Amino acid sequence: MSDSMSESDTGTVLFGDKLISSSAFKTLFREGMALVEETAAYLDGPGREESRALARAGTLAFATESMRLTTRLMQLASWLLLQRAVNEGEMSSEQARTEKNKVRLNTAAPEPDAEVMALLPARLADLIRQSVRMQSRIRHLEDVLSRRDVEATGQDNAVGQQLDRLRQAFAAPGN
Repeated sequence: MSDSMSESDTGTVLFGDKLISSSAFKTLFREGMALVEETAAYLDGPGREESRALARAGTLAFATESMRLTTRLMQLASWLLLQRAVNEGEMSSEQARTEKNKVRLNTAAPEPDAEVMALLPARLADLIRQSVRMQSRIRHLEDVLSRRDVEATGQDNAVGQQLDRLRQAFAAPGN
């Protein structure tokens, strides 16, 4: 096994560890944080002006969806920052798992329906779509990492269970 791959005590390759320390994660981190900054700049500047020009229904939709967007992005940024802290040795994986329980990747509202999106300025609608895609990417990565945590502990790991059975079947008597 190469030194560049992470491996658990049972010899299982932990691809999640490899993935989270990869250049792909660094790219995801940069994209996520850039989206947070871009959204903040829009909502503090051009977004305010655009919201003033909307009809009543549009103003309500703008307020609601910008709040949902901000909440979604703060959850995503929190998750990304936790992962980076683990990568840089500022936090243990166990500490990050405890903190990740406070991050709600699954509770952020989905993209609004087409009728609501039509009421919004094009730039806000685009930022919402980007944030939903980013959320999907991060949720997928979190699923991979969650499976890694289960595999590392040997819980619910069918392959690990089969390997244990094979070891037991071929073990020398008395061992």
